[in-house]
Amino acid sequence: MLLTDVYSFALVAGLLAIIPGLDTAMVLRSAARNGRRHGFATAFGITSGALIWGAGAALGASALLTASTAAYTALRIAGAAYMLWLGLRLLVRAARGDGHLGPEPGAPPPDASLVRSWSRGLLTNLLNPKIGAFYIAVLPQFIPAHDSHLAVGLLLASIHDAESMIWFSAIIFGVGSARALLHRRGVRRTIDGLTGTTLIGFGVKLGLASR
Repeated sequence: MLLTDVYSFALVAGLLAIIPGLDTAMVLRSAARNGRRHGFATAFGITSGALIWGAGAALGASALLTASTAAYTALRIAGAAYMLWLGLRLLVRAARGDGHLGPEPGAPPPDASLVRSWSRGLLTNLLNPKIGAFYIAVLPQFIPAHDSHLAVGLLLASIHDAESMIWFSAIIFGVGSARALLHRRGVRRTIDGLTGTTLIGFGVKLGLASR
């Protein structure tokens, strides 16, 4: 039954959401540097990407990644290049210590780059073929044969997004309570360095992966 499948998927997706990884690092860094709104913008970008992957998996687009070596390799290389580029930028900024410090504690963060924060989250998710592989491997197991694959796929992806947003919200508000500490230049440089290293690590791992 659909309800049973939804509950089962919610359990699997919930466990996946709280596993520390690239998404968590991106949201943490965005919230620490630029405040809650940018943290949520990045989180919404990530969940928007997951929703697109969910629709693609339901329609069979993600199946192309598992069936076509060329398609998978192209997306893998693009994703690895993007993560390496973003990671190197953060490492350079951390080394120089000349990056934008963001707003003072309690001050509203600027709105000009909210779209950029959202797009970074979106691209990070969309350019990760592992996400597509996860959805194509997991979603079909929870979609009843007699139901609309697209509708159920979007429903399951939305559940995953909701659980991810709960986790991201806890991270963002946790960071918000420590804004005074995180506003220090040394702490911000450390966050940039750790996030940059994480991105480069994921980029290298993705670039070297065969499947």
